[in-house]
Amino acid sequence: MFRHPTIQDAPKIWQLVKDSGTLDLNSTYCYLILCKHFMDTCLVAGNNDEILAFVTGYRLPAAPHSLFIWQIAVSPQARGQGLALSMLKELLRRNADYNKITSLETTVSPSNTASRALFAALARELNTELIETPGFEEPLFPAGNHEAEPFLRLGPFEVEKLL
Repeated sequence: MFRHPTIQDAPKIWQLVKDSGTLDLNSTYCYLILCKHFMDTCLVAGNNDEILAFVTGYRLPAAPHSLFIWQIAVSPQARGQGLALSMLKELLRRNADYNKITSLETTVSPSNTASRALFAALARELNTELIETPGFEEPLFPAGNHEAEPFLRLGPFEVEKLL
């Protein structure tokens, strides 16, 4: 059910983001780059040609043992089944062998209670802290049309606890 994305998945990921109505919609080109150059740190879930969910991320260049989660989305018909948490755990498992991940970072706006609950649940499963620090403040976004995005950091943890 989970697999790394291909470039053919990029338009479907873009559409899922657009349909979500809550995630920042990046260009299709951005999703093509993620699916080509960062496929090892991204996952999709689906059946046949349909993408039901995805997670995009990358290892931080200055901290290669930290995985940054950029976006995660689940289609309406697949919500409420724990798919997002399962995908995050699977992504950590798949990156455990060749580049030991010991922390996870992301940004989540204060009003995004679903994502905040997701990362809190992952922190509990990993038996680690979830620390919030200032991140991207509202004035950094054009025309003040975006909420602040504080940084969330989970870690340190051992992925082996998920295996």
